[in-house]
Parts: sequence; structure tokens; C-alpha cells
Amino acid sequence: MRQLHHFWLSPFSRKVRLVLAEKKLEFELKAEPVWERRDAFLSLNPAGEVPVLEEEDGTVLCDSTVICEYLDEVYTDTPLLGADAKERAEIRRLVAWFDGKFNREVTDHLLGEKLLKRFFSTGTPDTKILRAGRTNAAYHLDYIGWLFERRNWLAGEHLTMADIAAAAQISVIDYMGDINWSKHPRAKDWYMRIKSRPAMRDILADRQASFPPSPHYADLDFE
Repeated sequence: MRQLHHFWLSPFSRKVRLVLAEKKLEFELKAEPVWERRDAFLSLNPAGEVPVLEEEDGTVLCDSTVICEYLDEVYTDTPLLGADAKERAEIRRLVAWFDGKFNREVTDHLLGEKLLKRFFSTGTPDTKILRAGRTNAAYHLDYIGWLFERRNWLAGEHLTMADIAAAAQISVIDYMGDINWSKHPRAKDWYMRIKSRPAMRDILADRQASFPPSPHYADLDFE
């Protein structure tokens, strides 16, 4: 069976998990403590980063964008990158937005300060960075709401890789309880829609004993 080397709160690992689930591809999860920099893992990806996908034929794929585009090209039953060049361009623009801008301005701040500092033993959370992450999150959620008011999904009429990239980031932030959903009703409507999809079930079941999720994390109807 194909194996996905992942970290449970990595948004990029979650992105690949969601694509695999949407395409109904079986896979085994292998948690990777990237901070240990194990030789066996570095032999798969010298960058020492998750996700890494090992296909059944031995093919090793690194980087979430590379993995997701490979999966969409090889397993075509559930297309997630659009039907024509214009649609693909908009989907890729939004994927880059969430993988890049959102991750830098929100996830890196909140996840980095709240959790990764603990794992890497690099100090205590910086309240200024946490505040900046929450402020930036509000801006991004407003943008999600703006998109969803004008489209059936974020990039158009159908669920695409754009929604998956956004959901992967949002689910991490929501796990930590850093979203005031009452201030972002349209973004909440979008997230409730994708949260109810079968592909999200395993993501919503994620738990870390030393770092439990927000009380509403797995609820489909939440505040």
C-alpha cells in the first residue's frame, strides 16, 4: 500500500491526505518526527520535510504541490485542477495563496509559536507573533468569505485543489482554537460545507494527547 509520511498538524500533509481521500485512494499514514532528522527519512527527502508519498511501485514524491498535481494527473476520476487553462490558473493562484501567503502570515505564526517551539525546545510563545497571526487570519477569512459570496466554491463551480489547500490550513488553525467564527459568517458557511465531506473525517479525528483540539473542532455545526 502507498504510504504518506506526515506530521499530524502539518497543513501540507493534510492537503495531500485530503486529495488522497477525495480520490478514494487507499494509503497508510506514517507519522514522521521531522525534528529528529532520521537518516531513513532523509534518504527519502534530503530536505527533511513532510509530506513524502511512497507509491506502491516505489516512486517517492516530495512537496505537497508536486504530490497533489501528480495524483491529479495520474488518477483522473476526480479532477481537482480544473478543466481548462483559465480555470487551472485561478485554482493554482489560490493554492499558492494558501500554501504561501496564508501559511507565512497565519499558520507559521500560530503553529510555530504554540506547538513547534515546544517540539524544538526553542523557547516560549511570543505574544506579539500570536497576535499578528490572529490579526492576519481575520483578513484571510474575510477574503474566503468574499470569494464564497461570488462562487459556489472558492475557485468556481466545483470543489478544487483551492478548497483543499484552504481547508488544510484552516483546519490546523481551528484545531488550535484561533478562529472567532462569529465574525466570519461566510467563511464559516464555506468551511461547514467542506468540513462535512467524507474526506475530512480522518482530519477531524486527529488528536494529540498533549495538545487537545478546540471543543468545536470536530463539530459540523459549530460557533
